[in-house]
Amino acid sequence: MEDITLIQLILANLALVAGSCLQGVAGYGIGTLSAPLLFLVSPSLVPGVALLNAFVLNILMLLRHHQSLSFRPVRYAIGGNIVGTALAAITLAFLTAQGFELAFGVLILLAVGMSVMGVKPSLSARNSILAGSASGYMGTITAVGGPPIALIYQNETGPLVRANLSAFFLFACLASIAALAPAGYIGTAELKLLLLTCPGVFVGFWLSGHLVNRLPFSALRPIILSIAALAGVAAVVNGVLTH
Repeated sequence: MEDITLIQLILANLALVAGSCLQGVAGYGIGTLSAPLLFLVSPSLVPGVALLNAFVLNILMLLRHHQSLSFRPVRYAIGGNIVGTALAAITLAFLTAQGFELAFGVLILLAVGMSVMGVKPSLSARNSILAGSASGYMGTITAVGGPPIALIYQNETGPLVRANLSAFFLFACLASIAALAPAGYIGTAELKLLLLTCPGVFVGFWLSGHLVNRLPFSALRPIILSIAALAGVAAVVNGVLTH
């Protein structure tokens, strides 16, 4: 892992403040917003450091919204997530550093495409399994697993969305961390960086408590997707040029 400068740490914390605040309001966002920004700050911050911070945030989210949790639909998504995470672990075992950047970029752009295509699948067992699988695969490689699972919750109420997505993402992060650690993507360096970057998560989570009924997520959506697309394109270009 490359050395992280003080400026990069400050920028990483700001990225996590923004993503954590967004997730506290909308139910997801630390991956969609923070992970692409962290990649732009330093590719070494994804997926490991981004996932560790997401794990911390989802513990906080579930503690806040546990009373609205409906576990029945979540369990199907968790089952699918296990399959997707396992496939991602196999993929990562064969990727070079350049190959990872290409995969990161392509999957980020795929996530953006899923978010803008306007599809509104129902919250069913089958769709939960499929969305969970896609989220597990994309989340393990890029730390951006929100768009697939968010698609099937887009017509549900706010408290249910925040509670169920927190439970799903908490398990998904744990599964991804378990898959990434043996592959060398999460180790002592990433844990040290977690301690230096998690203040951004706590600040963003605290802010979300004051903005949850005031911040119009729909107005922020184009900005979030534009940032993610920029990071995706940057990763693909860098991956191609370094080949």
